[in-house]
Amino acid sequence: MKILNHLNLIVLGSKNKLKRFKENETFNNVFQPKRSTLINDSFEMKGNWNKNYFKNNNPIILELGCGKGEYCLFMALKSHKYNCVGVDIKGARFWRGAKTADEQKIKNVAFLRAQIELIDYCFEKDEVDGIWITFPDPQIKYKRTRHILIHPDFLNKYKKIMKKNGVIHLKTDSEFLFGYTLGILNNYPCNINYAHHDIYNNPNSPTDAKSEQTFYEKSFLNHGKAIKYIEFQL
Repeated sequence: MKILNHLNLIVLGSKNKLKRFKENETFNNVFQPKRSTLINDSFEMKGNWNKNYFKNNNPIILELGCGKGEYCLFMALKSHKYNCVGVDIKGARFWRGAKTADEQKIKNVAFLRAQIELIDYCFEKDEVDGIWITFPDPQIKYKRTRHILIHPDFLNKYKKIMKKNGVIHLKTDSEFLFGYTLGILNNYPCNINYAHHDIYNNPNSPTDAKSEQTFYEKSFLNHGKAIKYIEFQL
């Protein structure tokens, strides 16, 4: 009986994913370019996000590995002076954020289904003003440091698309990722504006770092984990 119940849950989960994938195709705020389109440098939105979608010249802020898009929605609602793009390869996850934005008619947010390793094929040079990386997989179990979103290979890609003095924000519960990032940044040409291993027990933590909590962050806090935060400029 337990096996049957487990199989039923798997089937139900697959159906829900397919339903969300189909619904994503109906949202004007979702972009799902093929990998071949990106690699061939023929993605029509590259260099044209403000012109063709947002219809303004406001700063573009990215949330990489956006999950349900909670930070994207928070930033978009907090200030209409920002254009926010959530990036994730898992469309079934950001479906929730895209649907909320569509239902509430939040026009300054969009979602992009793409691998972050191809981020420099999605945005043009100097097109991005800021990046948020919220609770990424630290890749500890797999020892795949090249897949960590703060690896120098990724930093080089971010540098290509970001404006001068653009700010990158990292939030994590991982001691490993916090230490790894500081080690990388100490050997990379950048300025570390702020770094702390427990922002909720530090009165000097930036307001932006504490003003919104994702589903995962709330879960980590409930389990007594300290939240770490680093703000830096390439």
